[in-house]
Amino acid sequence: MKALLISLVIVVGLLVVADRVGVRVAEGRVAEQLADRGGLAGTPEVDITGFPFLTQAVAGRYEDVRISLTAEELGQPAGTRADVSLRGVQVPLSDALSGSVQQIPVEQVDGTATLSYELLAQQLGGDTVLEQDGDGLRITRTLEVLGVEFPVTATGTLALDGQDVVVDVDTAAAAGVDVPGVVVDRAADLLDFSYAVPALPFGLQLTGVEPAAGGVDVRVEATDTVLQG
Repeated sequence: MKALLISLVIVVGLLVVADRVGVRVAEGRVAEQLADRGGLAGTPEVDITGFPFLTQAVAGRYEDVRISLTAEELGQPAGTRADVSLRGVQVPLSDALSGSVQQIPVEQVDGTATLSYELLAQQLGGDTVLEQDGDGLRITRTLEVLGVEFPVTATGTLALDGQDVVVDVDTAAAAGVDVPGVVVDRAADLLDFSYAVPALPFGLQLTGVEPAAGGVDVRVEATDTVLQG
């Protein structure tokens, strides 16, 4: 009985090792296929979740494939990144092993694309600084209005308008400078802006937006998409 138990432990250990080795190899192959079929500019970092992996590979269906994408891989401006999950990824084992994958059906894709504050600040130019302010944004910049140059601090809200991230300034104040209210109101109008988010891979559509510590997080999702390159 003791020898049998030891043998079982060894067998289970070998299966676990084989499973983990298999998932590492598969992650590299899946990353290459996603880059090719997803139209990416580089090979992303891929994490195939779930255990055991080998049963997913044999079935040709991966429950949750998580991808971290840099600006370069997305082909987007510096300051952009995305973390997405592809759920129900279908890649037949024979096709994966032979490298003959022609298309990759995916049941659901969701995640977050992050736009850095530095990237968005470029839309206003000058010495603009953007920061999170609760559920909105704080904008600071030196403006010239009616010949008067002064530092302005404003707060604004975030919204989506189609593929655009829109910042609408609610309040503005001239920091330490006594200027007419009409000038401050005009300054607030000058700080409104929108950023057109370029097309994202995997057929992703924008569904929501909120400020975060590292930038503006845009929620993205797609359903029943097919990656064909």
